[in-house]
Amino acid sequence: MFSFFKKKNSPAPEALSPVTTPDAVTTPAEGRTEWLGRLRSGLRKTSQQLGHVFTAGRIDEALYEELESALLMSDSGVKATQHILAQVRLRVKQTRSNEASSVRGFVIEAFTALLQPLEKSLNVDQAHPTVIMMTGVNGAGKTTSIGKLTRHLSDAGASVLLAAGDTFRAAAREQLDVWAGRNQVDIVSQDGGDPAAVSYDAVKAGIARRKDVVLIDTAGRLPTQTHLMDELKKIKRVIQKAEGSAPHEVLLVIDGNTGQNALAQVKAFDDALGLTGLIVTKLDGTAKGGVLAAIAMERPIPVYFIGVGETMHDLRDFNASEFAHAIFG
Repeated sequence: MFSFFKKKNSPAPEALSPVTTPDAVTTPAEGRTEWLGRLRSGLRKTSQQLGHVFTAGRIDEALYEELESALLMSDSGVKATQHILAQVRLRVKQTRSNEASSVRGFVIEAFTALLQPLEKSLNVDQAHPTVIMMTGVNGAGKTTSIGKLTRHLSDAGASVLLAAGDTFRAAAREQLDVWAGRNQVDIVSQDGGDPAAVSYDAVKAGIARRKDVVLIDTAGRLPTQTHLMDELKKIKRVIQKAEGSAPHEVLLVIDGNTGQNALAQVKAFDDALGLTGLIVTKLDGTAKGGVLAAIAMERPIPVYFIGVGETMHDLRDFNASEFAHAIFG
């Protein structure tokens, strides 16, 4: 199912071979069907506000205006909305279509093509250990995502070390301790320690213990909190002192319910840290699923995973075609 981990010294199982196209995903049929059902269910609010556009009889300017409004309401953003509309108009002209029902397929095509560059598998074979720095605003689901990502990495055969770098939030270390216990992995933490020092110690421990992955948690913060963003930059610098090529991945966890605010977070954290990937959480029940189109248009950082639930296995690789069909299908 998850293809991002591959051992260097032994052939990888077939299920862990690189995923380059939607058809190459190796999730078992029943599990995949269940996942797609939950994805469609989670994005139903977004789908409902878009689906009524395609019930009109014929294609006319009124339909295009209604589609534009629906895309904007889903937080696709002005630039992405205009791009999708232009592509749909082109396809209508090329096919000489008259029926509004055909527009759905053209929108799915345009939406999928726009999101396609966001598809990328997380590669944890780029260094030993591969150091992953996790960031996000308060309440985005960062620590929970770390727990889920740890499970998927472990299931793929990777040895993982967690770093409790969130020394600010009460009970943050304890929460990560619980995830470490559930996943049966080691954790590096300090009582009231400096987050940069914890991160440094974790990287050194990961090297000494020959771990495959070091996952570093950091405290949630708003991008407008300049001093806290400066602290993140410091953590990154200190990680580089522990291992010159690290961090190899800087991931931002964003709440899919926040719409255009998510785009603003992506821009701010990317400007500060140079993001390498995104994890989009809480897509279940959102009416703002179109925000990924805005991200693809304005700051196309890969989306490694999306989440539509609270269980350990509710973090899945992002697939543009599946996502587009869930919204418009």
